[in-house]
Amino acid sequence: MKAEQSSLYGADVSGLICGFRFTQAGKGQVVGTQEALEGLLSKDDEDSFYWLHFNLAHAATEKWMRDNLHLTDLFHESLRDGSRTTRVELDDDTLVAVVNDVSYDFDFEPSDISTLWLSVGRRLMVSARMQPLRSIDRLRDAVRRGEPMRSPVELLVHLMHDQGDVLVNIVRSSTARVDDIEDRLLAGRLVTNRAKLGMLRRVLIRLQRLLAPEPAALFRLLRKPPDWIEEEDSQDLRQSTEEFNLALSDMAALQERIKLLQEDIAARVAEANNRSLFTLTIVTVLALPINMIAGLMGMNVGGIPWADHPYGFWLVVAIVVSFTAVAGYIAYRHSRE
Repeated sequence: MKAEQSSLYGADVSGLICGFRFTQAGKGQVVGTQEALEGLLSKDDEDSFYWLHFNLAHAATEKWMRDNLHLTDLFHESLRDGSRTTRVELDDDTLVAVVNDVSYDFDFEPSDISTLWLSVGRRLMVSARMQPLRSIDRLRDAVRRGEPMRSPVELLVHLMHDQGDVLVNIVRSSTARVDDIEDRLLAGRLVTNRAKLGMLRRVLIRLQRLLAPEPAALFRLLRKPPDWIEEEDSQDLRQSTEEFNLALSDMAALQERIKLLQEDIAARVAEANNRSLFTLTIVTVLALPINMIAGLMGMNVGGIPWADHPYGFWLVVAIVVSFTAVAGYIAYRHSRE
């Protein structure tokens, strides 16, 4: 898996990261771009198909694909399109897919979500990305381990299953984090929980926004698939869509749970603030008599009562204590109501 991470620009001038040729047995054999082009043009090799995976960070990749692979205009337009919405479209008997996935070193940051572009035809699947992605890396490793692939569509189905597994793992990891935050909330420790919940919710919302359109797009495709897609592949695509729907439903439920936790934390913080404000108000009310009397007695004017009385100080203290006790009693009654 780390091989793709360490390769910033592909293995050759085309920006190719990896290429495979699949025989009738479905076993993948490593090939380069020149071998793949010769095999696609050869009439003696019509029973095999190819998968070429490119790195779009290589400056020459797009031009090489346009000049040599004869992909559809929709695929090249999608590379330049600012929209990253997940979709699968049929264009000139070729499937063009835009798939969003998480980066290889995904760390629950919204910026770690990236896009994979796919062109799936009868004998060729082309994939291209800007940075390493988990699902495409798992597909490449499966092919290298010798897992058989019958057709380019089966490669796409395997990719969809891998992407669904990645999404399920993200939901599982997010659920574990939310469980930990909920335990801290029940224990009364609200230090950084609100920030963590907000970050998790932003990531899940972005994932759902980017991934949610995919099932609907696949259902539209499966109603009228191309002639070269076998019935078994169509069924596998439909099953992967259903699995994706379940993962998205779990993600939506987790978002709702996070929202409820955020509301609970906000209510607890508001309650704590109200208690602090009430305590401050009580202290202010209790200090009011002594402040008023001290202010009056502190005026340097004539006629201050008990100025020459031998017990004048204690009389003032008694008055302050009496008023403070009355104010405290009134505040206590209001707090009990």
